[in-house]
Amino acid sequence: MPMKPGTLTAKGQETRRRIVAAAARLMFENGVADTTIEEVRARSGASNSQIYHHFADKAALVRAVIEFQTDAVLEPQQCLFTRLDTMEGLREWRDFAVDRQRELNCRGGCPIASLTSQLAEHDEAARLQLAHSFRRWSAGLQAGIAAMHAKGALRPGVEPEALATVLLTALQGGLLLAQLNRDTRPLEIALDAALAHIESQLAGPGGR
Repeated sequence: MPMKPGTLTAKGQETRRRIVAAAARLMFENGVADTTIEEVRARSGASNSQIYHHFADKAALVRAVIEFQTDAVLEPQQCLFTRLDTMEGLREWRDFAVDRQRELNCRGGCPIASLTSQLAEHDEAARLQLAHSFRRWSAGLQAGIAAMHAKGALRPGVEPEALATVLLTALQGGLLLAQLNRDTRPLEIALDAALAHIESQLAGPGGR
């Protein structure tokens, strides 16, 4: 029976992390369908018995990869989420997203979105898990905007949840077009438009 992560020794946790990291990289490079357990074994340096000690089957490994990629995307943004209560903080988050794509030469797109496009239509459990991943992302954005709203910087009728959705949708669309064009310009345009919309909702002279 596969072991639960919380019951593993430090060595077991490291082995599991190595397996998941290798699987995540392979699935990102080659796609979920074209990634085999044998390839994960070779890339991770783990044995088949070690892999099946941690994961009952490939589906269980895919679940772990979704969690791994979600954490990888969101953890670098956590410190930025706490500063989204000002336009300056929002622009800092925007710059982080654009700079990250420049570092990657606009290759790969969003790892969570990539998994969504491959899994959502034929794996209901994966679809639900990926939807939760995006809700986590949206919640991080929403918390900052809600703080902005709470201190009176936004007009009273503004809904932070809706503004977070605008930001995340602009980001995802911009990432896709940046990947296709190998150019950050579409991402910059999409995020700047989203920020301009938020700025128009400011309670002071900057809003309308």
